[in-house]
Amino acid sequence: MSPLENKNRCLQMVAAWNRADVSGVTEHWAPDVTHYNLDGEPHDTELVLTAMRGSLVSFSDLRLEVKSILAEGDRVMLRLTATATHSGEFAGIPATGRKVTWHYLEELRFNEEGKVVEHWDIFDFAPLFRELGHPAPAL
Repeated sequence: MSPLENKNRCLQMVAAWNRADVSGVTEHWAPDVTHYNLDGEPHDTELVLTAMRGSLVSFSDLRLEVKSILAEGDRVMLRLTATATHSGEFAGIPATGRKVTWHYLEELRFNEEGKVVEHWDIFDFAPLFRELGHPAPAL
């Protein structure tokens, strides 16, 4: 697959996310996809799915906006801003009804069939916690 085709797949995943369609995101994942945390340790796919579904409960009307997207070879990097309403518990904080924002970087590696085989996320929740009136957890 070309970098442009992989970039378009990422935009399709963002569009699915903005429809709250988790399966529309995961249809682009290879069965053996590996998700990594900030420290480079692998995450179980079920844990990632649980977090995705939970975020849709915690944040109604969650929307992702692609700020930039770069593709080279088999990799795509996205810089995203998320906006939502805090409508359910998040990190022990009960729903506030406040509008919130956070940012993140996402890197995806695709196989020859156009499926995601590796996935990294780095979240910046500092704006979110400020908007909720809570200090960000210690780093």
